[in-house]
Amino acid sequence: MTYSPKLSSGFTFAKNRSAFVSPQSGMCSFCTQDCSGTCEIAQAAVLGAQTVYPTTTGNNQIASEKDYPVDFSHFNINGRVFGARGVSETPDQATIFNVNLERSYGVFNTVNMTMPVILPALIKLNWQDYFAGAAMAGVTCVIGEHARNNEPDLTIDQGQVTDFPLLEKTLNCFRRFDRGFGQIVLQCNVDDDLMGVPKIAIKKYGVKAIEIKFGQGAKGTQPAIRVKDLETALVKQQQGNLVHPDPVDPLVQQAYEDGVCPNFYTYGRLPLWTEESLMDHIDMLRDLGAQNIYFKMAGYDRAEIEQVIRIACQANVDMITFDGAGGGSGYSPSKMMNEWSLPTICLEDVVVRICNRLKSEDCRLPAMVMTGGFASEDQVFKGLAYGEGHVLGIGLCRASMAAAMTAETIGNQIKNGQVPERFKPYGSTIEEIFCDLPDLRALYGTKANGFPTGAIGVFSYLNKIAFGLRHFAALNRKFTMDLLDKSDLIPLTSEAKALMANKWFVP
Repeated sequence: MTYSPKLSSGFTFAKNRSAFVSPQSGMCSFCTQDCSGTCEIAQAAVLGAQTVYPTTTGNNQIASEKDYPVDFSHFNINGRVFGARGVSETPDQATIFNVNLERSYGVFNTVNMTMPVILPALIKLNWQDYFAGAAMAGVTCVIGEHARNNEPDLTIDQGQVTDFPLLEKTLNCFRRFDRGFGQIVLQCNVDDDLMGVPKIAIKKYGVKAIEIKFGQGAKGTQPAIRVKDLETALVKQQQGNLVHPDPVDPLVQQAYEDGVCPNFYTYGRLPLWTEESLMDHIDMLRDLGAQNIYFKMAGYDRAEIEQVIRIACQANVDMITFDGAGGGSGYSPSKMMNEWSLPTICLEDVVVRICNRLKSEDCRLPAMVMTGGFASEDQVFKGLAYGEGHVLGIGLCRASMAAAMTAETIGNQIKNGQVPERFKPYGSTIEEIFCDLPDLRALYGTKANGFPTGAIGVFSYLNKIAFGLRHFAALNRKFTMDLLDKSDLIPLTSEAKALMANKWFVP
């Protein structure tokens, strides 16, 4: 049995030619000389180092294709028939409509959310509706790192960003629909920090919260992006990027003129925090006016996961989002998407056990969020229940962006009189077909009829998640989210039982 995909994937649109595949290597077991080259090896033979990264990003999202040996599908959800916790024990009160999904977090500045969900960091595809929909749904959302690279009018003076109009546009996507729930957060990496992005974001654009990263997409390493020529390499370096080889080096320039210069690459600087430098950075952000501090972490070595949580406790960090293997949407190398990091449920198991230990030491824990491959309400419920009260919310990243993209496309089709066959039974107009518009009108009035359909799509998708959560919670006779625990889960496999019993990581 193999858990790894073949040498064919949506990352590269590569395909194995033969129906006979060696499970160990992922190669066709019958590899023939006259093959025109469809698999990942053939692509690498022509495109070289570029094929470490997905070649199908652009207007697409990517996610792990590995079939991990344990995930949330290895659990079913429990149910109960006696009593009711968190609500009056009467048939009129113990209903799905009285399940309280609201969550709050924050050490110095409290943030309330309508449901136990956040929209993790993105700044690609239909980001406008991603952030607008988060505000409509009343949940926190995060602007992704390197947002400045998407800014055509970025102004830099002596290595510092002095004007960043795109940031204001991004913030306004959320602020326009802000109804007092959730928060829009700016994620910054090392390059952003060096170029003064947090300072201008807080001082000039009124950003209230910063998320600090521990890796690219919280998934290990930073991206190395091929640059086509010397001129572009020089521009990228002037914009504050690390470029290899150094385009201002006379020897490199001469090699380029002679036609013997290697490829230029920009490379995102690695975060190399120490506990002291991280604490100083957080103090600096608060001195600038940041009201909330977030961390973004992934399934690194378990000792380092604990170290990050301990630092967060000391520094009064408000939230840590843990990103497990199985998720996606970023620009992580293809094999890293499949083969690196703890699967989400294993990462959550580690985080919860660390939290239990730190709680026994009277540490003040930040809010914990798990993300990485969640898309449906059953998965969200399982993630919350496995969190044993330590996990405040679940990150829905790719799924929410999928809702933003598809709803925008369908909305445009409806406006053009090309209603998709799937939705014709519901009507022929936006108002008829988008079924949760009445819920938006209840919040914003009739002006909701003119809202972007992509944002309506994000709201509607999250509304579905909330509705489903209420059903599962009521099924377990638990009417507030802080009551969920592992007793609400039924392990179905030996792997699931071992994970719950803390025996899965034993060699």
